[in-house]
Amino acid sequence: MTTRQPTETVGAFFSDRRAPELGLASVQVSIPPTHVTGELERPKRLPPDPRSEFAVVEPTIYATDTAFIASINRELRKIPRGQRDILFFVHGYNNTTSDAVLRLAQFVEDSGFQGVPVLFDWASAASLTRYVYDLNSALIARPRLPEISAILARTNAEGYDIFAHSMGAFLTMEAMKDAAQTGRFNAAGRLQTIILASPDIDMDLFRAQLEQIDTKFDRFFVLLSEDDSALNISRRIAGGVPRVGASNIDELAALGVIAIDLSKIDNSSSGSHSKFAGSPEVVQLIGNGLNDNSRFDRSQRATQLNEIIGGIPVSIAFQ
Repeated sequence: MTTRQPTETVGAFFSDRRAPELGLASVQVSIPPTHVTGELERPKRLPPDPRSEFAVVEPTIYATDTAFIASINRELRKIPRGQRDILFFVHGYNNTTSDAVLRLAQFVEDSGFQGVPVLFDWASAASLTRYVYDLNSALIARPRLPEISAILARTNAEGYDIFAHSMGAFLTMEAMKDAAQTGRFNAAGRLQTIILASPDIDMDLFRAQLEQIDTKFDRFFVLLSEDDSALNISRRIAGGVPRVGASNIDELAALGVIAIDLSKIDNSSSGSHSKFAGSPEVVQLIGNGLNDNSRFDRSQRATQLNEIIGGIPVSIAFQ
C-alpha cells in the first residue's frame, strides 16, 4: 500500500514522487540461507545474489482493492486459525520502497511473526537532506489511512498489529488521533498491539495526540533509546524540542503507554535508530510479544513482561 508514483527505474518499483491516489501492490522477498539474525544483507548490485542477499521477486501491482484483498486472504488461509493476523508496518524517514520492503522482510523473519505483513510505503525522498519533504509527504499520506483501514477491515484477518518506525510513528499517531475524533479508532475491536519504535514526534505533540486516543489500550508500546543519533539531529532541526524516541522513560510511562528503554542495547547492526530490527535480542523480544496476544494484559503486566524480557538489558516503565 503506497502513496508513491510508480517508476520504470530497474529495481526501484516506486519513486519518491507523491501519487494522487493510493497504490496497491505485493512482492515476495527471498531470505538468503546465510542470513544472520539482526542483519539486513542488502544487495550490493543488481540483480541480487539470493544465496547471500535479500531479493525482491514477483512484484505485482493490483488495479482494484478487491484483487488486493483477495491476495491477502490467500496468504491468510495458509496460516492456522487463531494466528491469522496482519502486521501493518509504517516505515520511517529516509527510506526507498526497497529499503522499507527489505527491512520489513528482515523484521518478520527475525521476529518470527506468524501472520501477514502489510507495508504502508509513504513517499519518502530517501535523502538525509530532505527531512522537510518527508515530513510533508507523511502529512499528505495521512488522509489515506481511513481508506487503508477500510480495505484491511474487508480482509479475513482475525486481528491487527501496528508497528511504526521513526517519522512513520508521527504519521500513525496523527491517523489514530483522526480516527478517535470520528469514533473509528479500533471500532471493530480487532486491534491487538501498537508499537512505536524510535518515534520522531515532538513530546508536546505526543501528549496532545494521546489525550485524544484511549491510552488505556493494554498493548501500546513505545521503544526509545537515549543514544538515538538520528533523533538527536531531528531535535536540533526542531529547535531543541525533545523527540519521543529519545526521551525519558518515566515521563513517557506517565502518559499511559508502556515505555521500553533500549539505551543499554549496543549490538544493533543498523545503528541506534533501528535497534528494533538490528539487535537480535530486541527483534526477538518484539516477536515474542506480537505472537502471544495473551501477554502484557494490565492485571499481570509486571510479571508477564519480566518473563518475556529475561536477561535482555532493557528497562520498562508503565503505570
